[in-house]
Amino acid sequence: MLSFSSHKRSFSFKFKTSTNLLKGIAGMTALLLASCSWVPRSSPTQKQVHKYTKSPANKVALDYKLFQMTPEIADILASEIRPLISTLDKSNLRTSLNDHIGAGDVLGITIFELGNGLFSSSDRSLGGTSVSGESAMAGAPRISAQNLPPTQVEGDGTIMVPYVGRMNVLGKTPTQVATIIQNHLKDKSQDPQVMVRIQNDIGNTVIVSGEVLHPGRVVLSLANEHLSDVVAIAGGAKYPPKDSQIELVRNGEIGETDLATLENHPEEDIRADPGDRIRVIYQPRTFTAFGAVGQTQQRNEIQFGTANLSLAGAIARIGGPADNRADGNAVYLIRYEDETVCKRLGIPVKEGFKSAPVVYEIDMLNPTQYFLAQKIPMKDHDTILIADAATDAIYKIDMLVGTFLGQAATLGLYGVR
Repeated sequence: MLSFSSHKRSFSFKFKTSTNLLKGIAGMTALLLASCSWVPRSSPTQKQVHKYTKSPANKVALDYKLFQMTPEIADILASEIRPLISTLDKSNLRTSLNDHIGAGDVLGITIFELGNGLFSSSDRSLGGTSVSGESAMAGAPRISAQNLPPTQVEGDGTIMVPYVGRMNVLGKTPTQVATIIQNHLKDKSQDPQVMVRIQNDIGNTVIVSGEVLHPGRVVLSLANEHLSDVVAIAGGAKYPPKDSQIELVRNGEIGETDLATLENHPEEDIRADPGDRIRVIYQPRTFTAFGAVGQTQQRNEIQFGTANLSLAGAIARIGGPADNRADGNAVYLIRYEDETVCKRLGIPVKEGFKSAPVVYEIDMLNPTQYFLAQKIPMKDHDTILIADAATDAIYKIDMLVGTFLGQAATLGLYGVR
């Protein structure tokens, strides 16, 4: 059996050991708190964002601008008019061109003549009655009709008509062409009447491709089909309207929008023009989220899931700022703004560029900012960054120190035994 002095010496040794360990942990804690920049973070702090914005490195790189969200800025973003597909419709008040003849069209031409004419034949005579009511057999004038062989419009826009010669019909209507042929035949035939129709319409068509059920050539009619009509005639889009991007190529220019916009904004659903090329692309709109988000995500890329998504809705989709590590005062919307918005914000756009990088800071601890966030529409490829709280590093160090203290307590417990 050990003596009391032996127990005392043993307890004194263990106590000193535990005390030294605690002193070491306390010293290490002070050192960590003094320089905690090494602590892993999921995003910068508000202070770091502001610091880098003003740094020379930003001036050399992107030179992005940082704006505190205000009602005035929210109004600018809410009223922004994107470069829309309607800008390609430069002659919206024009008459329809869907009955005009184009290269490659096949025309059917019928010529009616009174009596013996250039194109008449006995087997094509039409029985009729004279003005006095006498039958054609009793000597009334005979009316004949002759269908000319199908006539294709050449690449230069001309056709060949017997006794008329070669004539240019490009861009003319069938009625105009019939009048021209009739005028040429007046001196050669007795009271000729001409009918012209488009049998195979190539010029008045649009090509629809991509994610539609029946891609191919769609013939336009005098009903003046709009872009959404043409997509519907082609069988409709395979995917929801909000995920179906419409690309229109017209006269060498390209316009883009989504099918949901055409359906919800009739002013954007412009009329289709002969020669248009429409491509339907499956392209879900997305935004990315980084930093101290409240919801753990397998992917940082989130789909809109709706035709119109506000900034408030996007923040809600990612769970908002994380309670234990986010700085609710520092939520950032990062995007490239086009020249129109940059001009209203007073931001210069570099020569040769059509947009400039902009960062908006939203204070989610200010109730007013919630209303502003509801007004701001999200754009495709926007980024949301939620900054880490400045105290997050201390919280992580505290967790680390707690782990060491737990181990020290364990060692002390075993040591006392």
